[in-house]
Amino acid sequence: MFRMLVEKELKSILQGPKFIATFSVCSLLILLSIFVGIQDYRAAVKQYEAGIHLTEQEMEEAASWRGFRTRIFRKPDPMQIFVSGVNNDIGRFSLIHSSESVRLVHSVYSDDPIFAVFRFIDLNFIFLAVLSLFAILFTYDAINGEREIGTLKLTFANPTPRVRYILSKFIGSWLGLVIPLIVPILLGMLIVILYQIPIHGEHWIKLGLYITVSLLYFTFFIILGLFISAMTKHSAVSFLLLLVSWVIFVLIIPRVSVMTAGKIMPVPSVAEIDGQIDRYSKVSWEKYIDDMEVRLQQRRREMDGMNKDEREAYRDAHLWDWMEEDNAARQAMQAEINRMSRQLSNELMRRKAAQQEFAFSLSRLSPASAYQLAAMNLTGTDIGMKERYIDAMEKYHDTFTEYTEKKRKESGGGGGGIRIEVSSETGFSFNVGQDRGALNNDDMPQFQEAKRSFSEILIRTIADFGILVLYGIIALVGTFVAFLKYDVR
Repeated sequence: MFRMLVEKELKSILQGPKFIATFSVCSLLILLSIFVGIQDYRAAVKQYEAGIHLTEQEMEEAASWRGFRTRIFRKPDPMQIFVSGVNNDIGRFSLIHSSESVRLVHSVYSDDPIFAVFRFIDLNFIFLAVLSLFAILFTYDAINGEREIGTLKLTFANPTPRVRYILSKFIGSWLGLVIPLIVPILLGMLIVILYQIPIHGEHWIKLGLYITVSLLYFTFFIILGLFISAMTKHSAVSFLLLLVSWVIFVLIIPRVSVMTAGKIMPVPSVAEIDGQIDRYSKVSWEKYIDDMEVRLQQRRREMDGMNKDEREAYRDAHLWDWMEEDNAARQAMQAEINRMSRQLSNELMRRKAAQQEFAFSLSRLSPASAYQLAAMNLTGTDIGMKERYIDAMEKYHDTFTEYTEKKRKESGGGGGGIRIEVSSETGFSFNVGQDRGALNNDDMPQFQEAKRSFSEILIRTIADFGILVLYGIIALVGTFVAFLKYDVR
């Protein structure tokens, strides 16, 4: 009897007119999203390689260690094909120079704002919004629909346990809806292989986990449809209730959670932090100029009473020491500005992280939020992506600054700089140093990509896996309980 009920549910889904339409739309969307994701990834790789090549050319043409700089680019990850997450929202590269703070700039959405209006349709969006709606479409009348046409009463004219009936409904619906989805997903994976996207062992494991969590999310809405159908007597009412539930879970709870966290735990804006940094930098430069003027006056006093030849000899003997003293003062000032900038940025990131964790905790009341957070964590496009790159780039910034300063000292000041001469007769004079040819940067330290270990990814994802399983179990138990009291007449 149980097998007959499962087969009946399968036939009602597979032979119904809704199945062909929804399966065709789902297949088209899944394949199209993967194809578009591949094209975007390949374009990002070309842009990444062009940026690196241009930066290498600029470094080869540099003639002064004092102005030597580089750019660090975020390397595209093939997992962004399936879940774009925040990949398009954060900057693509940062300038690395001793006098510049690390800042990711030129995101995809800042360069092409039209994409920010409509966003990308990736596999994550299809599961999050489209397939969850299709699950509702197939299950809203699974029980009350049979009551309306009279087949439910006929089924229970036989000695059929209600728990077994609900279980057969769930299994039949799951097999009829989930298994057909595997076909376009497998075809999408084949497209990825044919396009020779560099997906390797760990990527495939992450992708398998992502598909698993997607099916868990899809399963929740199948069970939710059965639950609401078992709670109501009319299919029109159950469809309306399920549509409202979908809106609350997918659209309202995630946004309300972010708004609530913003009100309870306010965080200063980036503009406010930049204003503080600019003010501190301006005050530091003013102090540096005042101190430099004091040093210049002190040097003039040291040469008072000397004739012209003695002044020139004294100046020539101490000029290098004076330049080193001025340069050391400038570097100390710049280091203090960078320290303050990093301190304010780290404090902002710390407060933002606390706000984000609070918002995410609230949003996990919705299975849609738990699914999206798990998907982004598994694919590495989560909101912590920017912080990981900023941390890695700041570490490289310190290493790069030490390297260029060492090279500048080894080359006797770095060439191409500005030489300041002081004379009691002519006052200040500035001589621009001559370029000394291309610099040898073969031993320049290389940037290490920001990566997370697989165990760290699992730890951050397991809670969302558990939440989806828990919601599914609660909905299934609720369905059993509701149907035990259901009037089949």
